[in-house]
Amino acid sequence: MASGFFALLDDIGALMDDVVVMSKITTKKTAGILGDDLAVNAEKATGFVASREIPVLWAITKGSFLNKLIILPVAFLLSAFLPPAITILLVLGAIYLAFEGVEKVYEFFVPHKHSNDVIILSEPSEEEVLKIEKNKIKSAILTDFILSVEIVIIALGTVIGKDLLFQILVVSIVAIIATVGVYGIVALIVRMDDLGLRLIKRSGDKKGISKTVGTFLVNALPWVIKSLSVIGTIALILVAGGIFVHNIEFLHHFLDVLPAILQEFAVGLLIGFAAFLVVKGFKVVFKKDKH
Repeated sequence: MASGFFALLDDIGALMDDVVVMSKITTKKTAGILGDDLAVNAEKATGFVASREIPVLWAITKGSFLNKLIILPVAFLLSAFLPPAITILLVLGAIYLAFEGVEKVYEFFVPHKHSNDVIILSEPSEEEVLKIEKNKIKSAILTDFILSVEIVIIALGTVIGKDLLFQILVVSIVAIIATVGVYGIVALIVRMDDLGLRLIKRSGDKKGISKTVGTFLVNALPWVIKSLSVIGTIALILVAGGIFVHNIEFLHHFLDVLPAILQEFAVGLLIGFAAFLVVKGFKVVFKKDKH
């Protein structure tokens, strides 16, 4: 009886070791999406009154947890009863990722034209501010839902074929890391400038380490968000390319003379560009039909 109990404990320990190892591998696979998630949410969580930044971020974090609670059971059911659907969703998600990456590159080189008209608005009321805040939170949670689907499907794709319990443990750990890790870092980023301002105020008119560090933190915030956006864009294309190369036989040998990272980037870029042209074409046709 005792030996059976200890054997069970040994099996559980071995299972958890495998889960931890696989969770690390899976987290690396989803790093590109996490980088984009981080960049998007850091951008969406800024621009609020300092006293409202953390409450807004907490509201988005709760929404993110709810998103995962909806997505995870659906993903596990598909994995248990319709495994090929995971690969199909993985490839479809990769097309979206590649498209999003190429769209960001396009917008960088071909920025949108802005109207030259200057509109002077009165100071918004407290009710209007709360309404804007609520809309931004909804928008952030919707974006998080899309990115969460991609994270969960990519994570599930790495453990496809394993026991269902193993899949549930690994993917759930990755989902928790994705939420806590991303929003924890976002919280630090959005408070960077506030910390900088406090250090500047504390130093007064005196020059010193506090003032130097404070000024650096205030000036660094926009650059940090921009850098995250660039890194996230590159990572999106790389992750998408990796999914195509590893899940579509023809593409596995496409440009295989190149190093793996360049092959994946090239494939992601080409498919993303094709998806971008298709979407642009639909938009043009739709506008013509409207007129």
